[in-house]
Amino acid sequence: MDIKQRLFIFMQYVLPHHTLSRLIGYLAECEAPWFKNRLIAWFIKRYQVNMSEAQLEDPSAYRHFNDFFTRALKADARPLDQSEKAVLCPADGAISQLGNIEHGRIFQAKGHSFSLLELLGGDAERAAPFMGGHFATVYLSPKDYHRVHMPLTGILREMVYIPGRLFSVNQTTAEHVPELFARNERVACIFDTEQGPMAVVLVGAMVVASIETVWAGLVTPPMRSLRSYDYSQTARQPITLEKGAELGRFKLGSTAIVLFGPNHVTWDNTLAPASAVQVGQRLAAEL
Repeated sequence: MDIKQRLFIFMQYVLPHHTLSRLIGYLAECEAPWFKNRLIAWFIKRYQVNMSEAQLEDPSAYRHFNDFFTRALKADARPLDQSEKAVLCPADGAISQLGNIEHGRIFQAKGHSFSLLELLGGDAERAAPFMGGHFATVYLSPKDYHRVHMPLTGILREMVYIPGRLFSVNQTTAEHVPELFARNERVACIFDTEQGPMAVVLVGAMVVASIETVWAGLVTPPMRSLRSYDYSQTARQPITLEKGAELGRFKLGSTAIVLFGPNHVTWDNTLAPASAVQVGQRLAAEL
């Protein structure tokens, strides 16, 4: 690890994660045209954002930066894989890791792993169906489309908010911050599907101003204590989301982790760490 990486990791530990992220979130909601238009234009140029696939192609038409960042795409921009038994990728980005959950641990990078139990909020009963199962971690870079979609049709059983830090989730931190994804603030969404339980975990990161879901709206901030919402008991009507439907979104950054139980899916053999992926492409096949 070179000196720049060491300094970057050190700063991750000492910076006031939540204060900094909330401040940036406040600026990202600024509607002053002179500010938001310049910020959006700079961002598009800096990260080479493809605006031709956005429903709203004119950058100045967005209400504020977060409105732009969570922009909707044109209907044909992300066609869904129609092959039989396809499990869809939930987000644009790159595969960070994918594989099997072994001894209750999920591989992170270069000798690091993290606890499945802790990722899902420390509840053994909630984690049990995924023990010995399968995981895929998708990293969303700044230029990517930042809405997260359903890999399979599912009925929402539970949503869990787990408080935590807001370390960056890039490759450097993945390689040097132990238990990274089980330390960061996150929202775990548990669904019942034809392939058994499925979890989609939305992991926060440095400068991620908020995480939203389509059924609950804003989830983070402002909560700072672990909370669980049992939709199997409280919802008047079951909340069913179809395969490919929007599940939630990040207002700046982060990572989505998909979990299945054992013997339910097999990951697509064309995918590996660093593979570029998009919403709707084949991530796995049902067994």
